[in-house]
Amino acid sequence: MSAPRPRVLLIVAGGVAAYKALELVRLLDKAGVATRAILTKAGAEFVTPLSLGALTHDTVYSDLFSLTDEAAMGHIELSRSADLVVVAPATADIMAKAAAGLATDLATTALLATDKPVLMAPAMNVRMWEHPATRRNRAQLEADGVGFIGPDSGPMACGEFGDGRMAEPEAIRDAILARLKPGSAAPAPVGLMAGRRAIVTAGPTLEPIDPVRFISNRSSGQQGYAIAAALAAEGADVTLVSGPVALRPPAGVRTLHVETARDMLAACLEALPADVFVSVAAVADWRPAETAPQKLKLKGADAAPTVSLVENPDILATLAQPGPLRPGLVVGFAAETQSVEMHAAAKRARKGCDWIVANDVSGDVMGGAHNQVSLVTAEGVERWPRLPKDEVATRLAQRIAEAVNQSATVADA
Repeated sequence: MSAPRPRVLLIVAGGVAAYKALELVRLLDKAGVATRAILTKAGAEFVTPLSLGALTHDTVYSDLFSLTDEAAMGHIELSRSADLVVVAPATADIMAKAAAGLATDLATTALLATDKPVLMAPAMNVRMWEHPATRRNRAQLEADGVGFIGPDSGPMACGEFGDGRMAEPEAIRDAILARLKPGSAAPAPVGLMAGRRAIVTAGPTLEPIDPVRFISNRSSGQQGYAIAAALAAEGADVTLVSGPVALRPPAGVRTLHVETARDMLAACLEALPADVFVSVAAVADWRPAETAPQKLKLKGADAAPTVSLVENPDILATLAQPGPLRPGLVVGFAAETQSVEMHAAAKRARKGCDWIVANDVSGDVMGGAHNQVSLVTAEGVERWPRLPKDEVATRLAQRIAEAVNQSATVADA
């Protein structure tokens, strides 16, 4: 006899992002996870019970006072029949009610009655997400043991740009699977970085020359994304500040998308305070002094435009400088093509960071799946073998966790 499929109770609240819940159900079914849904009154303005029921292969519940539903599947049983409760989209309204312990409809009653883990995928306007009340509600929910996936940063249906986009269905699926063991309700184990905050930069920056041309580099962002995912797997609260890449944000990681070095620095400073900063991004050293407002036109071989360059802000040195907001551990990356370890050691001293991860990028590292690095610290140099980038990330995350916890133990002594 095959083991029973893990079950998710999906609460679909009101919001434009509700349409993503349909794709999430499909992805979970494909992954072997059964879904039962609660659709709020506001959620039904965006998706229909018929479409949600067709994908879940089950009744869609919505009315707290339905005698038929209460007889066959009371709200207490409904809230406890799954291995995990997921709210997607989690609007500002349902977060506020859950944080206050209100039970005004079937969805909030189920959240209050459940004895199972809860995962929320927030979705709302950027101003609502940044409002002190929402921040306070999230902090209370996290203190109550609720997990979060997202929100992402980007354009919104309301025409604004910023944090508040619901995480993509694939990322939510991955976060759900990470919290489920096959056939059980057990959440994933807490890692060594639980309770710690980390900022990771990844990818290239893009420095515009005119509306269609720019200065950049060959970084794919793979190593930085892998490190962000590995730190999250260790239990850290990770903010990933990413330049333009063609990668899906890691599950359980808050991802901020930027373009220029100045944007990346501003996002990093906004994400402080943090316990760890890992500067993996291949930041452009220079940018055009001026960006042409219109596309520069070709005027002949002897009339090529002159582009004057100015130095970009030094993100690693800025976050490594002494002060109350300096992360306890600052890790830089050195992409070199010759005398790799010598240049890396000099960079560590010049930037004021604690560690430098040196890699030779003269081959296929940028854009490739493997990396060979040396970890340069005050104690010396550790040379690691050539490994897949996710294994490099796992090793580095484990070293970071050990160092952070050792520092905490010394501080408490």
